[in-house]
Amino acid sequence: MPLLSRAMGSSNWDYFVPYQHDLNAALLQLQAQVLADGAYYWAPGGRGSASRYPNRPTTMADLFSDELVQQEGTHSILDMDEVVGPDEEPDFAAVAPVTADEARERTGTEILTREHAPHIRTLADKAWYGRYAVLHDTDGKPSEIYFFGYSGG
Repeated sequence: MPLLSRAMGSSNWDYFVPYQHDLNAALLQLQAQVLADGAYYWAPGGRGSASRYPNRPTTMADLFSDELVQQEGTHSILDMDEVVGPDEEPDFAAVAPVTADEARERTGTEILTREHAPHIRTLADKAWYGRYAVLHDTDGKPSEIYFFGYSGG
């Protein structure tokens, strides 16, 4: 689950997680794993990977109680607050779905697989917002959720 790159103060990030129907639960589980692994940028720890610091925060509340983290973010999925549905307008720090039209335009199909991920990656085109797509196995059944976006300052 590495950060992809840092550009213009923000970092691209992406994650593949096992599919589950409750997308917000999937987001929370992913965030718990990223937090536990220290797989995020931690400015208060010396502006580097949090995994290098044994004294890093252990809860989201502790992490985001730091003003520097609030300003600069974590350059990871930790910067996202919620998953919104296809009929909802995403707000700051929200993760919105790849629409069927976007999927067809980028890949020629609505049934996305892991192989389609590079083709939809550029749909995350606004800082401090994320996207997600349900990816399918060879039988067309949901198998993964692909979270991607960019954040950080």
